[in-house]
Amino acid sequence: MSTRPTHILVIYDVSDDSRRVELAAALKRLGLTRVQRSAFVGPCTVALISDVKNVSRRIIDFSTDNVQIYPLTPASYRLRIVVGREFRDEGDVAGGYVV
Repeated sequence: MSTRPTHILVIYDVSDDSRRVELAAALKRLGLTRVQRSAFVGPCTVALISDVKNVSRRIIDFSTDNVQIYPLTPASYRLRIVVGREFRDEGDVAGGYVV
């Protein structure tokens, strides 16, 4: 089983509405899929991680906001657990458990 990350999870806490909307739009343009209001997933590539970091640095206020990028292995991604209604935006993210 591969331990190499295949997905990234990007979560953020952005205090200003306009910056938050701008960041979400930028993450969508980068090809990430929204899984919660402030969480996106996508394929794990060095280029994508770099793009997410660069876009985040350009948009957020470092004194109040925060963006976190988590590389996920295939095993950790498949074992995620969703409690309640699974968020569906523009695309479906397969796998996991809904309890």
